[in-house]
Amino acid sequence: MSVAVFTARHVTKTYRSGDVEVQALRGADMELFEGEMAVLLGPSGSGKSTLLNIMGGIDQATSGTVMFRDEDLTACSERELTRYRRDHVGFVFQFYNLIPSLTAWENVALVTEISQNPMKPEEALEMVGLKERIGHFPAQLSGGQQQRVAIARAIAKRPEVLLCDEPTGALDSKTGILVLEALARINEELKTSMAIITHNAAI
Repeated sequence: MSVAVFTARHVTKTYRSGDVEVQALRGADMELFEGEMAVLLGPSGSGKSTLLNIMGGIDQATSGTVMFRDEDLTACSERELTRYRRDHVGFVFQFYNLIPSLTAWENVALVTEISQNPMKPEEALEMVGLKERIGHFPAQLSGGQQQRVAIARAIAKRPEVLLCDEPTGALDSKTGILVLEALARINEELKTSMAIITHNAAI
């Protein structure tokens, strides 16, 4: 029987700016199961990133509950959310957020230094097909290669969950397929639960 890693119930998120209220989420429900690779599909502005950020402990819901296993994320303090992000979650964003003055190996090693049971950086880079590029700087890599370094950095700490926000959004379709293949391999080999958000139905 599948075990739910995330359970979201009746989640709302309201942003306020002066007298203006914007409802980003209106009673969202979701479950993500162990080892599942789920795609959250919807147009820009439909609340996908907001939900992902709440799941990842980057943002907090206005109301509703989000459970990570037996832990209620909506009741956590900032300190507890920081620990949760560090110990359990890997993030992949549309823009790679690599440090330009560091090599691919060094960008991945940054995460392994603060993790409890990390992979070796070269092992994570090999998983995404970049074993031969470990000494290259971001400027020496293509967009797809930079995104795969970002994925290697996210998985190097062996997270239980990988949250991917438009991971192919800045890439052409051919390069996007390489990135998706890397994610699928991680899901299959490491059994990492994975939520990928996109507005692109072809993904």
